[in-house]
Amino acid sequence: MNDFITFQSQPIHYKVEGLGKVIVLLHGFLESLEIWDDFSKELSATFQVVTIDLPGHGESGDLGEINSMEMMADSVDAVLNHLKIKQCVVAGHSMGGYVAIHLAEKHPEKVKGFGFFHSHADTDTAEGKQNRDRVITILRKNYISWVNQFIPDLFAEKNKSLYPEQIKQLQTIAGTMKAPSIIAAQAGMRDRESKLAFLAITPQPVFFILGKDDSKMAVSKALEQSVLPKHCEVLILADVGHMGFIESKEATLNFLHCFASRIYKQIS
Repeated sequence: MNDFITFQSQPIHYKVEGLGKVIVLLHGFLESLEIWDDFSKELSATFQVVTIDLPGHGESGDLGEINSMEMMADSVDAVLNHLKIKQCVVAGHSMGGYVAIHLAEKHPEKVKGFGFFHSHADTDTAEGKQNRDRVITILRKNYISWVNQFIPDLFAEKNKSLYPEQIKQLQTIAGTMKAPSIIAAQAGMRDRESKLAFLAITPQPVFFILGKDDSKMAVSKALEQSVLPKHCEVLILADVGHMGFIESKEATLNFLHCFASRIYKQIS
């Protein structure tokens, strides 16, 4: 099923595949629900898989000049309510991880487990916030050039030549976005709150998938956070950058399948 809901007067695009217990997959910055097509195909044999275009991405509309992580989480919850989903496991890639933990904190009765695909629970450092402001300035001048350069750098250096088709597809997806939407997402990430305090008290199982060659996020930062939850599972991938669902598809797919299966077995 491929459909839309209306949230804050804007269309939110979503897709549903399969039947059974629910896994929600949230894409990252400059991406769309299309990045999860391979995962959805595999996981939908066991689970019902819900993928969503976050505000300003794919076929979903913008919520304002700043697409905050909280508002993005609210848009995801609106889709879940529309589909009458009472329980789910949520996995978010990069920016999608920020959205996932906002959703988990706000709706713990609904989110039975969640995880970070090359993401983490903290806010940006002062330097990180300054860098986002610098990027916003660049985007206002020439966003297409910046986007085309940004995408390949998400991969481990040795993997860039191995995935030319995937890189081209990601550039195409990102290229369909308008500059105001990209800026709104950057501003939303810049302004997001730290969720470390919640991570330390949540009873929900949590996972981290990390790439040793991730130039966008240090493994050490996520590992420091991984000791906070009561239950946390970690997958560290050698020769992988920021795009483990492509660079190490089988390992990450199996990890996510096992994580969700264990959660639903425990609560059934």
